[in-house]
Amino acid sequence: MRLAVGVTALALAAAGCGPSNSGSDTPDTGSAKGEPIVVGMDEDSTGPGASYSVIAGKTIRAAIQDLNDKGGVLGRPIKLVVENDESDPTKVPATLQKLGSQGAKVLLLQSGSAAIIQAKGQLAGLGLPAIAPTGVTATLVAPPNNELIYMLANTTNDWAKVYCGAFEKAGIKKIGVLADDTATIAALNKALFDQMSCVQIVANEKGAAAASDLSAQVARLKNANPDAVMVTSVGGAFEVLAQNTLASQLGGKPRFSLASIGNQPASWKLANQGALNGLIFMGSINSQNPRTQELVKFLKKKNGDDYEITAYDAQAWDTVQLLKAAIEKAGSDDPKKINEAIQGITKMPATFGQGSFTLSFSATKHLGADGLCGLSLIEFGSDNKPKGPWGTYQPPC
Repeated sequence: MRLAVGVTALALAAAGCGPSNSGSDTPDTGSAKGEPIVVGMDEDSTGPGASYSVIAGKTIRAAIQDLNDKGGVLGRPIKLVVENDESDPTKVPATLQKLGSQGAKVLLLQSGSAAIIQAKGQLAGLGLPAIAPTGVTATLVAPPNNELIYMLANTTNDWAKVYCGAFEKAGIKKIGVLADDTATIAALNKALFDQMSCVQIVANEKGAAAASDLSAQVARLKNANPDAVMVTSVGGAFEVLAQNTLASQLGGKPRFSLASIGNQPASWKLANQGALNGLIFMGSINSQNPRTQELVKFLKKKNGDDYEITAYDAQAWDTVQLLKAAIEKAGSDDPKKINEAIQGITKMPATFGQGSFTLSFSATKHLGADGLCGLSLIEFGSDNKPKGPWGTYQPPC
């Protein structure tokens, strides 16, 4: 009963309590005057990517509202128009066409990686630059069709380097993998594990994203006797069920996960007591970063003192700041000029990662991350909350 209620609550939270993403929190013009600069956002608010897209989408709205309250960009307000592709690649063309028809000059692709990959081929026809705020798959910004798309965060190639550094430091040579069946995770796993020759995958189990029981999969993982288990999922109910089952059947076995669980505070409350204790996830939030500290203050003031900041928040915030800098550099909302302006932004201090972490772009560098120090391995404590950096290994800055 507890799990059923919890899963329902999480689903409602992830879906924004309904299918619409326009919402009453759509940014208004604030003190800005003049013709609005239209920004389009493809936000999965009801599909498998909703568990992280809704978090990022909420902070994107807050960041745009903050800009408008301070006079906008070039003295003009930012108008946000939103559509939902449900992380379904087949719905991407129509979704982007809708955003373009509403006057969008630049796009924010806040959806699953499989959907964003599909979007790449559409951008040239639309003539619109696009930023993927929380994208982590290197394919998103790699040729072909990458002339108009950009990413901020470290990719799965960097994740692979960090995981391998961690496994080697901890003496882990064999891992078992438990994954959900979404297209996003299938693409991510291929990109990630193709780069991880440092370990042997002795078992590779998969469960439905909407699964209610993962006991059989975990039993097979146990029989394979890996040195550690790694869960790869978009998060949400699947991740909670996976960690609950692993804690019960494989207690004491080292566990690793993607960024999803660390960036979904609602999930922590649904896990069994102590089920997340010792779990290590790929994080990007560093409490020593002064820009992170400022964002924490802003979001707590806006969302309440109990609000838990995530990498999705920080990457969403930095996306809006990048957009502001590009429009100002372009001196207009002309899409071609904005695209050229993004390519001229270098050493932009980031709100995620370590204090010295920056973002840089060029005509040939569409991935902003400057080095591995945009990542941190974070460990959960017995209270099912992140307790800080994992002491065994951290990526160099």
